[in-house]
Amino acid sequence: MSDQNPCKLILALDLETREEAFAMLDRLGDSLEWVKVGLQLFTAYGPNFVREIADRGYKVFLDLKLYDIPNTVAKAVQSIATLPVELLTLHASGGAEMLEWANKARADYSPNLNLLAVTVLTSMDEAQLRSLNVLSTTEAHVKHLADLSLNAGIQGLVCSSLELSPLRARFGNDPIIVTPGIRPKGSSADEQKRIMTPHAAATAGSSYIVVGRPILKADDPAATAAAIRAELNVAS
Repeated sequence: MSDQNPCKLILALDLETREEAFAMLDRLGDSLEWVKVGLQLFTAYGPNFVREIADRGYKVFLDLKLYDIPNTVAKAVQSIATLPVELLTLHASGGAEMLEWANKARADYSPNLNLLAVTVLTSMDEAQLRSLNVLSTTEAHVKHLADLSLNAGIQGLVCSSLELSPLRARFGNDPIIVTPGIRPKGSSADEQKRIMTPHAAATAGSSYIVVGRPILKADDPAATAAAIRAELNVAS
């Protein structure tokens, strides 16, 4: 989209150990700018691992998907505010009060941090939503959770790339929208059900795409990351 910033690549650093993670970053070097730290590595190595990633010059997306009572989530955001983190996830399904408390903690302790509300996980489809007694379509449910989150003051959303166009049509270019489940042409879908190529996601209005296994499993991860970034620049 011509009137928004170019879409950026975030590497999902979903590896087993700290040693594997840093070996991968050694191979990647400056071929990327952003790294996502998820539950697996954060649970194993904690806040210092985040600091080590940032010390290497990367911007950090901390993907913890916080979901608890409002006070607990607010206190967690307050704790995370001491870390070099620029993007942090929480679940939109936690409700308006939880989101509002989280955003107040962000504003009080780390105003440069951006909170992202996760709408519907990209591993889920409508059959799985039905099993949770969500009777609306995936797109309608994502829109509902997006409304709830943005009205609560949250800075952005995490959704599948298939919901990008309707969300941009509804909310314009202001919200940050992060899209996981991105697969370059020829990649395996793995367990993701709602996926799109980097170029298509950027064209549809993604602010950041998250790519993991297609880079981590590549023979040349740096070249793969550079190729994806080039594809995003062409789409911008």
